[in-house]
Amino acid sequence: MLQNILVWFIQFSPKTKKWFWCKWYSVFPRIAPDPKFKCMNFGYFSDNLKLVLGSDDELERYPIQLYHHVASQADIKGKFILEVGSGRGGGADYIARNLGPAQITGLDISNTAIDFCNSVYKQENLSFVIGDSENIPLSENTFDIVINIESSHCYGSMKKFLAEVKRVLKPEGCFLFCDLRMTEKVETLNKELEESGLALVQKNDITDNVIRGLEQMSDSRKKRINRAVPFGIKSIFESYAGVKGSKTYESFVNGSLVYISALLQKPIKQKD
Repeated sequence: MLQNILVWFIQFSPKTKKWFWCKWYSVFPRIAPDPKFKCMNFGYFSDNLKLVLGSDDELERYPIQLYHHVASQADIKGKFILEVGSGRGGGADYIARNLGPAQITGLDISNTAIDFCNSVYKQENLSFVIGDSENIPLSENTFDIVINIESSHCYGSMKKFLAEVKRVLKPEGCFLFCDLRMTEKVETLNKELEESGLALVQKNDITDNVIRGLEQMSDSRKKRINRAVPFGIKSIFESYAGVKGSKTYESFVNGSLVYISALLQKPIKQKD
């Protein structure tokens, strides 16, 4: 019942959706303060992706594999990267240490998340700033790459976000994207991408890969939730984490939810 009320509230208006997710990501670190818990996405599994990871990264293998899948759509070595919706920073940290960018900046609306990241990560080519996805506080034509992982479904306006992505990207810069949508909203997403002014290079349905990632992580995530979360709200956290048997997991399995990854590119500025 409580979960249904939350879903109604989130979907009531763009403002309530944005407000809820901002509050959620500010409260979440207090419930899950473990610094080893660095990624919050649904993960990615593929028989063709077998990363060699250190022991700390191995704890977050499947969320890291989602980052690797999305980031490897373009050559990011030596590039200046912005991640919008960087959360607890684990994906940006993985990219900074392993994929050779010149610099990666993580941006998040939650000051709690940014404080966490600044206290945990010390890579010289990695930094974090507070900012709104729909009003990015950074200069235009600044970044070679913008990355957005499983975050845009929380935004009040996808149209405003995409306009900001286009603004901060350099000409020929790439937007590397993945996120979930309700099946009936996929065409809306397609239209938003088409009208963004960014050229679609490729788009893939990776729902099956995400389901398999969730299945690999389900037991460990459920144990963490059982240890940290009061009984009355465990079902909400299990759905948020996508554990097997949760409403979110079942929605992926029955096709109510779809997970998309995409690569788009900003065109070269036309001469007058």
